[in-house]
Amino acid sequence: MITRAFIAGCSSQELTPDEIAFFREANPWGFILFRRNIDNPAQVKALCDALRDTVGRADAPILIDQEGGRVQRMGPPHWPKYPPGRSYGQVHSNDPLVQREIARLGARLIAHDLRSVGITVDCLPVLDVPSSGSHDIIGDRAYGKTAEQVAVLGRAAAEGLLAGGVLPVIKHMPGHGRAGADSHLSLPVVDASREALETHDFKPFRMLTDMPLAMTAHVVYTAIDPERPATTSPTVIHDIIRGHIGYQGLVMSDDLSMEALSGSLRERAEAAFAAGCDVGLHCNGKMEEMSAVAEAAPALEGEALRRAAAALQRITHDPEPLDPVDARARLDAALAMVA
Repeated sequence: MITRAFIAGCSSQELTPDEIAFFREANPWGFILFRRNIDNPAQVKALCDALRDTVGRADAPILIDQEGGRVQRMGPPHWPKYPPGRSYGQVHSNDPLVQREIARLGARLIAHDLRSVGITVDCLPVLDVPSSGSHDIIGDRAYGKTAEQVAVLGRAAAEGLLAGGVLPVIKHMPGHGRAGADSHLSLPVVDASREALETHDFKPFRMLTDMPLAMTAHVVYTAIDPERPATTSPTVIHDIIRGHIGYQGLVMSDDLSMEALSGSLRERAEAAFAAGCDVGLHCNGKMEEMSAVAEAAPALEGEALRRAAAALQRITHDPEPLDPVDARARLDAALAMVA
């Protein structure tokens, strides 16, 4: 059966009969969970099992946004709180490697939480570098204020996830840090020069091109393509993401239902695929919208299939040993002095 090049959400904590029938027919490559899908560990594990059963693939990726801070879908009372990315860059130590160690440790603990319920992909790390005057949609989600710090701590987080058997997704490529608007609500337009973008915004992505999965930014960069956001811009995807940045892993769109994009859901999906996205992401679980994305989604084949398969091969089935109690104590101690 043909696997289609999209990732879908679902509406609640259990699949409806209509969702089961739709996923069996449409056969998306993977799925994504949100807070509306989360209750307790047993329920989440059962939902992950049910999603994979609909497509008959035990390795179908299941994604979540589990960054910490404002963006944490699984939380108390069943899972611990995690800090936002900025906190890792504020850990106090005379040893510059300590921040990196703690960022890796936080991600390793997140991977432990996710793998225990069947989730295999985390939309982390955020590699966006914030700029003065930009919208707070990135804000404290960023690891630091410089491209170098973001890259170092972003890599540490990605390595922590991989060590725990969870794939990282570097986002939002090629950079959301200058955006003056929240792309969930409207289309950000960035007027910085290409030189400024290359030396600041794009740099962390160039330093993590070995990561298996990446998510696009719904942002217009007028110096590169003044008409279209990265997600639907062939120029950005081919010249910048595949060219200047040199990223050869799987590129997925950010959520196609976000208001930054225009047109019907089918038109948005078609534009993303035409631009060069390997996989389209649709998150809200609305059946009418999912159906439109599925109709636009091509078969997952050729280079996109190769990239998808290579990504799944990066999931270790022998996670790095972890004592979660001791690890959490070390994390809490390191973060206790962060303002």
